[in-house]
Formats: sequence, C-alpha cells, structure tokens
Amino acid sequence: MTTTLTLKNIPDEVYALLRAQATSNRRSLNSEAIVCLETVLRAATPNTQDRLTQLRALRASLGTTKFAPADIDKFKRQGRA
Repeated sequence: MTTTLTLKNIPDEVYALLRAQATSNRRSLNSEAIVCLETVLRAATPNTQDRLTQLRALRASLGTTKFAPADIDKFKRQGRA
C-alpha cells in the first residue's frame, strides 16, 4: 500500500539541495525524497537487543557509587553560568 504525502513550506535551500541530489542520482524529486527519508529513518531505528546490551555495559561501567540528592543537583549545575 502506498500513501501520498504533501510537504509544505520547504526552505528554498533544502529544496535546491534535494533537486541537485535528485539530478545527480538521476531520480525524480519524489523518488529522491523517499530515498532520503528511508535512509534517515532506517538508520535512526536501533536494534533493540544491541541497544540493551550497550545500556547494560554502560550501567556496569558506572560502578555502585551512590550520590546524595544535593550532590546530583550540584553536578547538574556544574558548567552552567
């Protein structure tokens, strides 16, 4: 099943980049927009198991240090003007 999507208010610079990319790849604007969306959206979808493994490794690397709420607030404020 296909669906129609209308894009409005595309900045001129973005339109020009898309047009140039479509021409370079010998695609229509529509086809180039679909390829761009597929590329970005598929890359942004992490494998759930891989992400869980990364998070568990991060948690294990943090150790078991406990921080008081006041310390956590102090850490949050560090580097802020």
